Amino acid sequence: MKKGQVLQGTVAYVDFPNKGVVKVEEGKQVIVKNVLPGQEISFSVNKVRKGKGEGRLLEVLKKAPNELPEAPCPHFGICGGCTYQNLSYEDQLVLKGQQVKKLMDAVVDPETYSFEGVKASPNEFGFRNKMEFTFGDEYKDGPLALGMHKRGSFYDIVSVTDCKIVDEDYRKILSCVQQYFAEKKISYYHRMRHTGYLRHLLVRKAVKTKEILIDLVTAGAEHILDGLTEAVSSEKDLLTGMKDALCKLDLDGSIAGILHTKNDSVADVVKDEGTEILYGKDYFYEELLGLRFRITPFSFFQTNSLGAEVLYQTARDYIGDTLTEKADKVVFDLYSGTGTIAQMLAPAAKRVVGVEIVEEAVEAAKENAALNGLENCEFLAGDVLKVLDDITEKPDFIVLDPPRDGIHPKALEKIIRYGVDRMIYISCKPTSLARDLEVLTARGYQVERMCCVDMFPWSGNIETVCLLSKKP
Repeated sequence: MKKGQVLQGTVAYVDFPNKGVVKVEEGKQVIVKNVLPGQEISFSVNKVRKGKGEGRLLEVLKKAPNELPEAPCPHFGICGGCTYQNLSYEDQLVLKGQQVKKLMDAVVDPETYSFEGVKASPNEFGFRNKMEFTFGDEYKDGPLALGMHKRGSFYDIVSVTDCKIVDEDYRKILSCVQQYFAEKKISYYHRMRHTGYLRHLLVRKAVKTKEILIDLVTAGAEHILDGLTEAVSSEKDLLTGMKDALCKLDLDGSIAGILHTKNDSVADVVKDEGTEILYGKDYFYEELLGLRFRITPFSFFQTNSLGAEVLYQTARDYIGDTLTEKADKVVFDLYSGTGTIAQMLAPAAKRVVGVEIVEEAVEAAKENAALNGLENCEFLAGDVLKVLDDITEKPDFIVLDPPRDGIHPKALEKIIRYGVDRMIYISCKPTSLARDLEVLTARGYQVERMCCVDMFPWSGNIETVCLLSKKP
């Protein structure tokens, strides 16, 4: 096996996240992304090291036995947003469950814990409550596109006017904005040349209240001077025209606000360097498990509202009678985000302390706790590793919901030293969870129960809820 060689083979299995394994001559293995177990494929070898290789898919020569004849989304395979649209939803859940179980069984004795499979998202399609679309072109010097990055490309953008993971309102808004600026001949922002005006379109919609926020993200006004015509004499006129076009749309939901955010950062991210309200307000409310949350364009919030209810209800069920009606326990919610879990547990706790490094999320958590009339929640801004040294109070119960990379080893050591009888670990990346569980089980904890919740249908991502207790 050599770099540049073109080979054929059958995908033996697919590991998390989206790593297909093809066995070639002499027992060697090649990792190929965007494949399914059982597919016969051709691929080019891009890298070889210590008998293992990495390859790039060239062609699917024969479909997998359970592969769908056609993906439900016409953009699949070109758009980089989804991974498993060529599998039925039921088969996706089976595959994700197998991937997580394999990772966990490598670090935890499978005979000692209960793996309870994967809970499905309540909605397979139209489940997202937030999308960040990008302006660009599908090919060099092509017409204006607004959508998602093309699979495997940093520059090319696919217009996803039939995207299935959002509802019809998103598709109408996307088409309206794309057509409006295409007709005005306004250029997108070129990341290499740092010229052009249009950058991103951020759309959020509350599932329960159906309120919609639309935020156009652009470079500074000086970037559109060459594109203005007599019909559009200023940035204000241009944005007013977009607002008027959006307000005429026949939508299932109602537009709460239309915003314009300036972003002159060279990084290809949605960054707020000043936001003005073109119409309405800059927030709406969403509801989860009887709690209300104020959402702004840049608030952190789970992108699948109904799936989040399944996730947090699962965590609540795992906690069970650990928190009782006596409400006499102190709970630490570490990596607390906007405080959703903390507020969910507050009625059954004496006190809840949330720690989160993102200051904006902490302010949102405080605001939402006040909105929900919860007076026993405290939210602290800072790195868990450092903040724990400043808290004199000891927890009776700990909830862990870290970012994708998991928990810093030194922070995990401090958490272990609290010696709580039970804790919940919620993970959005199974490989990080497996690494941390290996440490926790070596330091006196055992896994009792584990369950996955599919918050991201059609993708390779999965959430996992884990209940740990001290070994007897």
